[in-house]
Amino acid sequence: MTAVDVNLYGTVHGGVLMKFVDDVAGASAARHSGGTAVTAAIDEIVFAEPVRVGDLVHAHAQVNWTGQTSMEVGVRVVAERWDSAEDDPILVATAYLVFVGVDVAGNPRPVRPVLPQTAEDERRFREAEIRRAHRLAKRKAIQAHRSTADPSVTG
Repeated sequence: MTAVDVNLYGTVHGGVLMKFVDDVAGASAARHSGGTAVTAAIDEIVFAEPVRVGDLVHAHAQVNWTGQTSMEVGVRVVAERWDSAEDDPILVATAYLVFVGVDVAGNPRPVRPVLPQTAEDERRFREAEIRRAHRLAKRKAIQAHRSTADPSVTG
């Protein structure tokens, strides 16, 4: 991370890390699906520790779950402090993003399924299903509320 990435507190802007997370997750989604994949939602991003100028930042992404055309990608971001090479990397952020595979016309296209291989893969798959159920329930509840709300209120 460089000086152009920092905020007034001297740490890296969350938005810089969010773009990094989206880029890495997008690459993972594209590789898994064998083509273009676009960000449909960022389900969650948690900033656990600040990133400082000079830190070496690494992101690790994995496709946790797939539907017919969509997939969830989990991202883990760690930082190596520039001034202490002997220390273990520090977890600085985690995120879950949803991508949709698209064809050349921008229409959703089928993506290959995730087949969990290990107990850890199975845990990630099941937790992704929980996040998806929550996301869909929230969308449905908001749509139901809007259909009964005052039409003069927007937002």
